Amino acid sequence: MKIISKTFKLIPVFLLIFSLYGCSSDDDSGTIVPTPLNIVELASANPNLSSLVAALQAADGDLVTTLSGSGPYTVLAPTNDAFDAFLGDNELQDIPTDVLRQVLLNHVISADLTAADLAGLGSGYTNTNASGAGGQNISIYFDTSSGGVDFNGVSSVVPGGADIDASNGTIHVVDAVIGLPSIVDHASANNDLSSLVAALSAADLVGAVSGDSPLTILAPNNTAFNTFLDGSSLGDVPADVLNNLLLNHVITGAVPSSTLTNAGSGYTKTNAVGPEDLAMTANNLSLYYDTSDGVRFNGVSSVAQADIVATNGIIHVVDAVIDIPSIVTFATADPNFSTLVTALTDLTPGTDFVATLSTPNGTSPAPFTVFAPVNSAFDALAEIPAEDVLTLVLLHHVLGDANVTSENLTDGTSPTMLNGQSITINLPGSAGNIADITDGAGNTGIGVIAVDVQAGNGVIHVLDTVMLPAND
Repeated sequence: MKIISKTFKLIPVFLLIFSLYGCSSDDDSGTIVPTPLNIVELASANPNLSSLVAALQAADGDLVTTLSGSGPYTVLAPTNDAFDAFLGDNELQDIPTDVLRQVLLNHVISADLTAADLAGLGSGYTNTNASGAGGQNISIYFDTSSGGVDFNGVSSVVPGGADIDASNGTIHVVDAVIGLPSIVDHASANNDLSSLVAALSAADLVGAVSGDSPLTILAPNNTAFNTFLDGSSLGDVPADVLNNLLLNHVITGAVPSSTLTNAGSGYTKTNAVGPEDLAMTANNLSLYYDTSDGVRFNGVSSVAQADIVATNGIIHVVDAVIDIPSIVTFATADPNFSTLVTALTDLTPGTDFVATLSTPNGTSPAPFTVFAPVNSAFDALAEIPAEDVLTLVLLHHVLGDANVTSENLTDGTSPTMLNGQSITINLPGSAGNIADITDGAGNTGIGVIAVDVQAGNGVIHVLDTVMLPAND
């Protein structure tokens, strides 16, 4: 799911320097062979780019030598007026040279970009040579809907300033310096994320996603918000609900799509909060990801555009709003629980387990603590019990009115499950288990193999064995 950089090269129109050439002599014929100038030589020959040349000379890393190399490069070259506006009352020497280097590299793309591709795409992303969050190259957004070429919504190719051909690439002269973009900058530049920007503002979260600490944002596009709101407006959503909903799309740290793809599937935590546990502590909600067919979150939202890299994080555009998950959300999203879901639905039609386990937090019997057997646990049974017995078995895995996280599990604790019988927690676990459980029937060594899948109405701990209640 790597963003594919498209190349573009606009038609040359102005700049006398386009026709400037060095000369070399052909020893055999004595004719003069014109040699096209490189990017730095062309910029140096244009008095309107003298500030750019001075900046290249002042920055760390000898960018003059780099941009005189073989390339190919595309350079978005700010005019002198653009640098004057960028500097304001400051001088070039007031900018730390390492910062200046990154700003300049944000105008350099390691490709020779062509106009036909760009116009055909209309808008999209490519990467600059500046360094962003997680060691990834910073993204730049281009948009041709205005008839010209705009970058990050702040800088445009000047009339006649496109496609100045160099021996090692192409120069496009632009009317503004393109600052290093934050998450909010990228979201604001892309019209398809305008609903997200409005939601962040309404929830007073713009500042929270503008800090220096890296974040990963799962950004619903406008269509996703329209579908979620279903005719309502953002103003109809209570501020606290909207705040937590948006935080359910925020992950601490920079997580590129390759990290998710390499992991395959699993759980991470968002910045949204769920119910309080026994220590009266609100816990961050879990998020399930699966990369078997693209990247999908909680079984409801897929990545439409991956790896938009900013200075303070990474954006993945998604095609659906990721609502606050319930216990049912995770059970249905995670294929490891597919047999459990079948047991809760098709095999027990007389009990509406889905409705019960979807009960919102604060309404009894929520929140829940669910001990969820994986598919192999059901496979190990001699047979799946008949509905009346299976219903009691399933109720034996659910504790009501308590969100018991792993830190609140203590040795010897015997909670009473929804079937009225108790289980016993044994710590530490054996054979690599996090904990062992003794079920109502007295079976021991039932392994807790994963913990703290936090939903909005309870928490799931994963079992390697189905627990059985005592026979009445």
